[in-house]
Amino acid sequence: MIDSLTRLRPGARLVAPRDLIEHQPARSRLFRGVAAVIGTVAASFALVSCVTNEEEGNPEGWEQIVPEAVPEIEALVPPALAERGVLTAGANPPFPPFEFKDSDGEIIGVEMDLARAVAGAMGLDYQPQEQDFSLILPSVQAGTVDMGASGFTDNEERRENFDFVDFLYAGVQWAQRVDADKVVDPDNACGLTIAVQRTTVAETDDVRPKSDQCVADGQEPITVLAYDTADTAATALILGRADALAADSPITAWAVARSEDRIELVGDIFMAAPFGFALPKDSDLTPVVARAFQHIIDNGDYERILTQWGIEEGLLEEALINEVPLTQLTS
Repeated sequence: MIDSLTRLRPGARLVAPRDLIEHQPARSRLFRGVAAVIGTVAASFALVSCVTNEEEGNPEGWEQIVPEAVPEIEALVPPALAERGVLTAGANPPFPPFEFKDSDGEIIGVEMDLARAVAGAMGLDYQPQEQDFSLILPSVQAGTVDMGASGFTDNEERRENFDFVDFLYAGVQWAQRVDADKVVDPDNACGLTIAVQRTTVAETDDVRPKSDQCVADGQEPITVLAYDTADTAATALILGRADALAADSPITAWAVARSEDRIELVGDIFMAAPFGFALPKDSDLTPVVARAFQHIIDNGDYERILTQWGIEEGLLEEALINEVPLTQLTS
């Protein structure tokens, strides 16, 4: 698995949150009888709040980390944004641990904390704006929000129209029910039903191409259950509507950790890639956000924020724009 995670990524430490590196074989347990069915369904519905995290808040011991404004960075902020005083970002909760709502309806998460720290270094307040995932990038392009902060994978296709200030490396990870009859193989999933969040890389670059290959090989296609949110996709797996969940590795790990041992990781992490804040192509704001991000790396706020959320691998050692170190772009 390590080889699959170590493609070119300048300035990055080895990826994969540590609790994703190992997984246990699936256990087989068949439920029989009406009483068992009722118990399973009841337990599954009880789990919904656990997966959606709508009633949870920040992790235990969490504190808000926002640096003071850095005059050299503050002076580079585009005038209209500086006058407004608020950095806005489109976000699509729930996508824990990156963004989800607490019991008061506030959008929280590790990506929100990072964006707020970046805004602080720029001398700005931070305001996430809830949007449908598929509308965030168009909103960035139209200028109705300053950037996208919703677990965006920085890839070549998106770079044609956007720039990304990368903040973490991760990959795709599958999960299945603990009581499954057999272990799901992400590389041999023809005929299975897989839950995904709509328009994410797990759907567009992993599951649907695999389904196309199944058909090309004369096998049954994969049935893709595409949902608007990651928590709904995870709940579909828990309720038995899908054979597996495919999602970004931190999202899958978060769902597994809160599933009360009903779902588990299966297979290795693959398709390692950076997550980043999405900004308009060639925007004057992009290098400013990157400089602010470099500041929170240098002062330790970046690592402190990720550690609060249990993320200790995949961290960057320097700011990247489209996977290129900021130092190379400014030298």
